[in-house]
Amino acid sequence: MKNSSETIEVLNDLVQINNDRIEGYEKAIKELPKEDEELKPLFIEFIEQSQDIKEDLEKEIQSSGDKVNESTTTSGKIHRAWMDLKATFTGHNKEGIFGSCIFGEEAAQKAYADALDENLPEHINQLISQQKMALSASLDEIRTFKDQVAR
Repeated sequence: MKNSSETIEVLNDLVQINNDRIEGYEKAIKELPKEDEELKPLFIEFIEQSQDIKEDLEKEIQSSGDKVNESTTTSGKIHRAWMDLKATFTGHNKEGIFGSCIFGEEAAQKAYADALDENLPEHINQLISQQKMALSASLDEIRTFKDQVAR
C-alpha cells in the first residue's frame, strides 16, 4: 500500500486532470460556433461534474492535513494529456470539438486507471473507481453526440 505522501500525490494528480478538464470545456464553450450553441449545456454539465469530483478529492487531501495542488501544470506523474485538449481546439466545428473532447476524456480515463493501479487505501480506491465510472459515462455521452453529428 502506498504511503500517505504518495497517496496525496496521486490525488493531487487527479485534481489537476479535473482542473484541466474544467479549463478544456471552458475553452470549448468559448470556441463554439453560434450554430453549435446547443452543446453549451453539456459542456457546463461536465465542468460542474469535474468541480464536484475535485471537491471530493480535495476533502481527502485536506483530511490528511496536506495541501491541494490547484494548478493545471504538468507536475504530476499521472496527469498529462488533458492539456493537449486545450491545444487542439482549432477546428471550430462540431467534429473537431468532439474529437478533442473524446481525446481528453480518454486521457482522463487513463489517468484514473493508472491511479487505480497505485495500490492505494481501499476507501481511496472506491472513490477513484466511482469517479472513473462517472467520467466514463461522460465519455459515452460525448461519443453518442459525435455519432449523431456524423449521421
